[in-house]
Amino acid sequence: MAAPIIRYPAARQHFWFGLIALGIAIFSGWVAWQWPYAWISAALAFATAVFLFFLASCPKIEVYESQLKVGRRSVPWVQIRRLDRIAQAPLIVKLTLVEGRRMFLVHAGGQDGSISLLRQLRRYSREALIDGVPYRQFWGESVTAPGAARKTTPPKRPLLLADDEAEVERLFQRLKAVGHIDPKNSEEK
Repeated sequence: MAAPIIRYPAARQHFWFGLIALGIAIFSGWVAWQWPYAWISAALAFATAVFLFFLASCPKIEVYESQLKVGRRSVPWVQIRRLDRIAQAPLIVKLTLVEGRRMFLVHAGGQDGSISLLRQLRRYSREALIDGVPYRQFWGESVTAPGAARKTTPPKRPLLLADDEAEVERLFQRLKAVGHIDPKNSEEK
């Protein structure tokens, strides 16, 4: 197997923030023995710690020319039929594969890594609908055949109101008759 084009590991700070949240949960649990309302903060801190540990344990994502590799699972690019971004931070993408199978991709990296990964996914998924738009149309390519020229004429839109158009026509007729529009000079002739 060739070397990956780029790797996207999970950010390391999620593990450390998870440890801090776990410490706050333990401290809040200790305080809750004296003050029962502290169980609320203990539960919230514990849930936060679990979520952060989940993000820290997300597998690394590797992008190859022929496939996407998430942990040990490889997905060839031609099997991706639809790519929908669900969230930006952390990046959550729903991939619809051949035969309707679905795969959720979670990347808990930094902002720049998430943007780069999303762009790589969109770039290599040539057979997919990207957020509901066909690949060629998403990237601004012509959807029609390259040799076919468009023969449509743009619709004519009025530039002036009917009253303004009548005034312009009146001034034009006056200009044709007199030779100039200036009211002072027109009275002399």
